[in-house]
Amino acid sequence: MEFTELDDYRIAAGILTEWLPCAAEDDWRADPRPASYIHEAHLRRTSGARYGGGRDSWLGTAFEVPGPLDGEAFRRALQRWIDRHEPLRSHAALGDEESGMVVRRTTPPGRVSVRPIRHGAAEPDTVRDRLLGLLDDYTAPHLWPSYVFATLERSGDESHSGDFAPFTVFFGADHSIIDGYSVVLVAHEISALYDEERTGRAADLFPVGSYIDFGAAERDESARVDDDHEAVRIWRRTLTEGGGQAPAFPLPIGQRPARAVPQRRLSERWFDDEQASQFSARCRRSEAGFFAGALACLGQAATELAGTDRFRTVAPAHTRAGPIWAGSLGWFVGLRPIDLDLTGTTGFDELAARGAAELRRTRAAARVPFVRVGELLGTPILPRFVVSYMDVRFVPMAAQWPELNARALRSRSYTHDVYVWINRTPEGVNVSARFPDNPVAGENVPSF
Repeated sequence: MEFTELDDYRIAAGILTEWLPCAAEDDWRADPRPASYIHEAHLRRTSGARYGGGRDSWLGTAFEVPGPLDGEAFRRALQRWIDRHEPLRSHAALGDEESGMVVRRTTPPGRVSVRPIRHGAAEPDTVRDRLLGLLDDYTAPHLWPSYVFATLERSGDESHSGDFAPFTVFFGADHSIIDGYSVVLVAHEISALYDEERTGRAADLFPVGSYIDFGAAERDESARVDDDHEAVRIWRRTLTEGGGQAPAFPLPIGQRPARAVPQRRLSERWFDDEQASQFSARCRRSEAGFFAGALACLGQAATELAGTDRFRTVAPAHTRAGPIWAGSLGWFVGLRPIDLDLTGTTGFDELAARGAAELRRTRAAARVPFVRVGELLGTPILPRFVVSYMDVRFVPMAAQWPELNARALRSRSYTHDVYVWINRTPEGVNVSARFPDNPVAGENVPSF
């Protein structure tokens, strides 16, 4: 599934319907469970944000469902999905300035309803503008709901074949609710629940745990971490060698702008499925995994373009340590620093083996929330150059993503950093990136 911004997703003329979650004030209950470390840090970072109170931090998806839209069945399916995932029925917010505490309220299953608002038929540009406004307005982390749904029914009831054209589903949520892996689960789960509501065919979704429980347990475990923990030692070395900062992109990316400017983006296909399998086999011959092989290639690029003898970056790693979390919605992400030694060789075998060794060395760093590590080190860890790898070939319904026009979406970003996402899907390997919109970064990041 390709990760893109909404501006890059094909949108037809048609009728847009907003599907808005609602809950009565009396249905909310005080909930003593704390926010996860990363969720609380996100709330504090965006509380005084220059860029719209966190509205530049949503993730989402778009996918097609065979039409016509059965509005009542779709509404029931969304309500069941909200019941399935507790973070959609819970809200954590910063309390009063004096206490500085995070306050959570949660509503039980069955108390959130979904209200449709249907617009008239519109041209693609108008539909896109409405969608962008909807997603930005309803995904702020400090408000509930911090997520929203929409559907688009194409103008003209039938396709040329005589069958009803599919309708498109859009979903967006603040990052505190979902991560990159959560995003690729959405199409399957909503489609399965909608199909069950229409046909009675069982959705057969596996039970899932609540990310809120995960975050509370993570805090308990992290409270026992001290400054001699392996994760803290790994990050201490990284920050010390980086002058107190996380790794930066190996080439210049221009000056930080004086005002907020949306970042540029790119997305391209590296390999088809056969080429991806060949590259994977090549990595195995080097006793390395796919990501280690990719790091070897990125390291070689850094050597050729920047003349550096070290390739440094930060890599996300999932923290879904158990089957109960496999299908959960949440921000199950840890961070590990990568420091790949490029000296003495330009050969793929050696660099890939070093990449594999570095991933093993830093594994522990991703198991402790980087916010907690920053507390112990007395300095926040602020990623500046991130390389993410996900293999989503075996996610339910992944083989159908091309025919469903399924995409993972992300909001515009205004930060002065570089993010690269490498995703292996049944179609092959896609890479996407975002980076500052200036001539220096516009030359260096695509070249890299």
